[in-house]
Amino acid sequence: MLTTLVACSKGGCGKSTLVTQLASHWAQAGQRTAIVDADKQHSSFHWAELRPDNVPGVLALEGGRRGLQRVPADTQQLLIDTPAGVGERELEPYLELANVLLVPVLPSSFDLDATLRFLDELKAINRIKRGKLPVALVANRLKPWTHASQDALTRLAEESPFPIAAQLRDSQAYVLLTALGKGIFDYQSEQVRNHQQDWKALLRWIKRHP
Repeated sequence: MLTTLVACSKGGCGKSTLVTQLASHWAQAGQRTAIVDADKQHSSFHWAELRPDNVPGVLALEGGRRGLQRVPADTQQLLIDTPAGVGERELEPYLELANVLLVPVLPSSFDLDATLRFLDELKAINRIKRGKLPVALVANRLKPWTHASQDALTRLAEESPFPIAAQLRDSQAYVLLTALGKGIFDYQSEQVRNHQQDWKALLRWIKRHP
């Protein structure tokens, strides 16, 4: 089982978007996929409940430690959605289980400052410090044609102790599909395929760190 942990100290940065889109990708690839949603808002849990019958199902479990105990043994892909404001103590139940840790970040000065402080905390965690848990950033809701997004990417590249694994463009498609319990990998239209391209680098990075 590959376990992907998604965490960030800043709320509203796109943790649930990462979790649900990756879940839709792996479900469509025929892999038994589960989500443990430890966030009080339970956005990922409700997304999985909304998935219609014409797309592959994703098992969703609420709660932290309790949810982990209920994950079926035959699960191939497990995603863990964590609440905002987490620190090492809150992440502890998941750190030993995770194969990779993804940190979404938005291209604003407030988000960058908060995320960089969070990254400093992460790099001091023993398992990460020893190189046993790979960590990567996902730059989210980018507007590539703007100076703000370009400046944010430059700053992340210069100041982050971890690599940027993907750059995801801002799109209302994620909002619309999430409300339907779907993801961009549940469709094959040309417009959606363009968005799928943004995820290829992230999927390659995850595959390199089993």
